[in-house]
Amino acid sequence: MLADVGSPPPYNDESSASPYTKSPWSHHGHTNSAPENDIYSTPCNVLMGSLVREEGHIYSLATYGDLLYTGSDSKNIRVWKNQKEFSGFKSHSGLVKAIVIAGEKIFSGHQDGKVRVWKVSGKNPSVHKRVGTLPSLKDLLKSSIKPSNYIEVRRHRSVLWLKHFDAISSLSLNEDKTLLYSASWDKTFKVWRVSDLKCLESVNAHEDAVNSIVSGFDGLVFTGSADGTVKVWRMELQGKGTKHFFSQTLLKQECAVTALAMNPDAKIIYCGSSDGRVNFREREKHLSHGGVLRGHKLAILCLVTAGNLVFSGSADMAICVWRRSGSEHLCLSELTGHTGPVKCLAVEEDKEAISGESRWILYSGSLDKSVKMWRVSEQAPPMKQSDQCQHYMKDCGCEPKTLQSPPSFTSLIIAQNQNELQ
Repeated sequence: MLADVGSPPPYNDESSASPYTKSPWSHHGHTNSAPENDIYSTPCNVLMGSLVREEGHIYSLATYGDLLYTGSDSKNIRVWKNQKEFSGFKSHSGLVKAIVIAGEKIFSGHQDGKVRVWKVSGKNPSVHKRVGTLPSLKDLLKSSIKPSNYIEVRRHRSVLWLKHFDAISSLSLNEDKTLLYSASWDKTFKVWRVSDLKCLESVNAHEDAVNSIVSGFDGLVFTGSADGTVKVWRMELQGKGTKHFFSQTLLKQECAVTALAMNPDAKIIYCGSSDGRVNFREREKHLSHGGVLRGHKLAILCLVTAGNLVFSGSADMAICVWRRSGSEHLCLSELTGHTGPVKCLAVEEDKEAISGESRWILYSGSLDKSVKMWRVSEQAPPMKQSDQCQHYMKDCGCEPKTLQSPPSFTSLIIAQNQNELQ
């Protein structure tokens, strides 16, 4: 259901039993909204609306074709199409920490340490069926026979090497989507073959929780950890399996590394930290330090790239939009509207972009239980120099000011009440 901008928002009565501040339903009424024609003709970054369903904090997002997948601590994965709820499926255990898609297979990583695999029904595209769990029960039983398959993880506690014994924090696919990487708070990452869902390798990666993993260029894998380091791993194929070798430590700092993202075209790796900074490294400069993006007051929780843009979501409830030009990054805007930390981001190309404009649809998931949609253009004008938005490099300590009341044709997208998913 799509409500016009002029329509009265639900739950806006102060006497209501569900006050606005506690309601997961979202409304944004900008008094200086630009006419719709101006928004389409002038490149700018605007809030389009919100996808909301009252059931939990949003922890993960993924786009595929015209579908958007959202994961929350309700254990449900919702599927949205054309800004309306299209389908959904329930995992029954473990909040959904990460979602990635490889062709017909949808992988979801969970708090219970398992990766679940789903497929769309051939008869009904709105039906998703679980086709596996990583590791499978068969593989667990087969491995449990050999004592050599057990590793000691804590004092007087041993587990099978192919099983995560703590929460899944991140999932990533390699370039040709034949390998799936799962990172965990158990300090390891594991490698799975997408074709048959077999665990090929487990790597003891860090001294603390692995918060993020990205499979990047040149067969390299990057991991970021609560121990304050970003490590690089080199993958080699060995027979039917893989072997990952430690290559180098890119970053070593006191604060935790909380998010990683890669620009595959420019071959740049971005590293977000709990101090609100984003460091980046460039392949052309042998992964030497390229600079620091300073735009947040609190921890970076998520990063994503698209074209020449970099998006950073933070515990300060804002999203910074950066445009890359060579090694320099210019802050275009700071997107505000969430009332909770921004936990996840996903981006897709805007199919309605006018000729010659590079425009994207950005989805942001928050602990305020909403997913917001933003239209973002690479041609958008940057924040004014008077607002202290400059090139954010090694020696620049300035922070961008909030972009107040951006031009908007805000629409409220209301998820219809439905029965609980089976």
